[in-house]
Amino acid sequence: MRRLIVKIGSSVIAPNGRLDPSRVRALVDQLDLAHNEHVIVTSGAIACGTSVFGADSTPSQVIRMQAAAAVGQSQLMHTYERLFFGKKVVAQLLLSSDDFNSPVRYRNLCNTLEELLRLKVLPIVNENDSVSVRELEGAFGDNDELSALLARAVKADWLILLTDVDGFYRQNGHEGQSRLVKRISRITPQIEAECNGKGELGRGGMKSKLRAARIAAAGGTHVAIANGNCPNVIPLVLKRRVGTYFPPQREKGNPS
Repeated sequence: MRRLIVKIGSSVIAPNGRLDPSRVRALVDQLDLAHNEHVIVTSGAIACGTSVFGADSTPSQVIRMQAAAAVGQSQLMHTYERLFFGKKVVAQLLLSSDDFNSPVRYRNLCNTLEELLRLKVLPIVNENDSVSVRELEGAFGDNDELSALLARAVKADWLILLTDVDGFYRQNGHEGQSRLVKRISRITPQIEAECNGKGELGRGGMKSKLRAARIAAAGGTHVAIANGNCPNVIPLVLKRRVGTYFPPQREKGNPS
């Protein structure tokens, strides 16, 4: 049985700043719940909350973003609970960087995750944006780094980063043209320098996804960046047919 971390970006499930339950359903339906263990890392709380307030764009003031996150997180969990009803019990975890920096809190987090998975519960994780300012200021890069740290915490087999592009693109030497890189064995400074900026809704961008890929691959996890709007993207990623693939840099569980 494989253990998968599936990170879903804001642009995938909340296009134009509004939660699209049909997009969430399309991804949930792709999960092989009988044969794999899953942890979902979901973005979109701020986008969902902002739409409730009637604003036209993501708020820039931290206090407004915190309020939007509190409202939007409730919407997100309601959506996931509906979609998993009768299939899987779900649990909510809201985390901050302190949960990974404190040895005691990190040990408690790992124990909780392992027990939930042992009980066949599917954890749904997000940043604790409603109270933690550091996360709003980009500590986790729109959940990218958070998902990578979780992959290491639970010794995941795969980390799948779902966004609104097909993967990592590089210039092919001709002006205005680029190509999708299907496999990156090592993330170099040159590759990082080619990253574009952040998306309109997210706070991460490709650079934070590369950083997440490096962290997870270094821990022995297979990583892929792929388009969450692609039909059957999750099973296709596991067959390495779509997206950009990053092989693990060592065997899982090997501390060297």
